[in-house]
Amino acid sequence: MPAFDLPLTELERHRPDVAEPADFDAFWLRTLKEDGQADPLVSVRPVETGLRLTRTWDVTFRSFAGDPVRAWFSRPAGIDAPLPAVVEFAGYGRGRGLPHERLTWVNAGFAHLLMDNRGQGDEYGCGGDTPDPHATAPGGPGPAVRGLLAPEDYHYRRLITDAVRAVTAVRELPGVDPARTVAAGNSQGGGLALAVAGLVPDLAALVVTAPLLCGIRRALDLTDAGPYGEIASYLAVHRGAEHDAYRTLSYVEGVSFARRAQAPAHFGVGLRDTVCPPSGAYAAFNRYAELTGTDPRKEIHAYPFNGHEGGDAVQVRRQLAWVREVLVGPEW
Repeated sequence: MPAFDLPLTELERHRPDVAEPADFDAFWLRTLKEDGQADPLVSVRPVETGLRLTRTWDVTFRSFAGDPVRAWFSRPAGIDAPLPAVVEFAGYGRGRGLPHERLTWVNAGFAHLLMDNRGQGDEYGCGGDTPDPHATAPGGPGPAVRGLLAPEDYHYRRLITDAVRAVTAVRELPGVDPARTVAAGNSQGGGLALAVAGLVPDLAALVVTAPLLCGIRRALDLTDAGPYGEIASYLAVHRGAEHDAYRTLSYVEGVSFARRAQAPAHFGVGLRDTVCPPSGAYAAFNRYAELTGTDPRKEIHAYPFNGHEGGDAVQVRRQLAWVREVLVGPEW
């Protein structure tokens, strides 16, 4: 796929206005307050994975409407000292899979929580274990369209709440330094991590690549690839529903979360990405922390000849070095 979005020189200056609802902050404050009173942890059970250098637990925590959400929690074996924790969010259509699938952060010496995606897990990987009991409002079959016509019903209202609660939960787990908690993810996971950065003021760092839900209106004009293509397909059938859909999407817009974030941030983007167009990532990056009165450390790495895979392992190597320096210093 050739480059199709703005040239890099324009992306670096891309600071679009977004249609931000007047009650954006009140909406999320109300959502999180409704479900934030109980002890977040439901159960923490050790599991045998066959791995000798990693210890893993099957974690269940409470989230939206008290729903149980599953996660894998892993940490290096033989280390008892409290460790920085990376909370990772999976991509669109994926579940948490099997506990030995994602070991990079653990091998780098971090505690790691991989959150399951409620109501997802049937498109890629090895499945998920968290249903979404509230997916009954009008909308299409895909998660991006479930409950699209009202922000209170939208799938991402619940999934973003899950992501915030995952940070609360990991801070309660043994062997975690709660002051050094990182949100990380690619694609949908990147959009969730960015939302966490906007909703959790004391997050230690953010690591995000090719984030979904950033510059949503522009993305719908640029690409028919899923998940944005699922929204376009729904609106092609439900003519005249655009106003309600755009209103709902404005409550999960990543640029709005980015404006409220203040943690140090590391971004990556492929300039030929037709799934999550690069202008969305740059819009979030360029407007990052502008409402917080802070000037956090931030950087973005662009890969001119790559698509949704971005920098792949090269970007991961950069992430590891950057997070280590931000959280513990280069001597670690």
